[in-house]
Amino acid sequence: MRDVNTDPDNAAIVRAVIHLAHSLRLDIIAEGVETKEQLAFLRKEGCQGVQGYLFSRPLAPVALKAFLREHVTPAGRMDSPL
Repeated sequence: MRDVNTDPDNAAIVRAVIHLAHSLRLDIIAEGVETKEQLAFLRKEGCQGVQGYLFSRPLAPVALKAFLREHVTPAGRMDSPL
């Protein structure tokens, strides 16, 4: 995800991978999302899932359960200020 918003070549690679995954009917999870700009790019390109420091640092299993209880709605959606 590094430089996806500033380097057209990086953006093209990420875009191509997303479109390839869509054509193969694969779910997509982008990792390493650290900025709101990267998240906006991925949403625009149709990326279905993301993870990275923008949302949380890596968590131990017990901390992850607490994080999910606090941030995921009963419908399974992330309740995030982003």
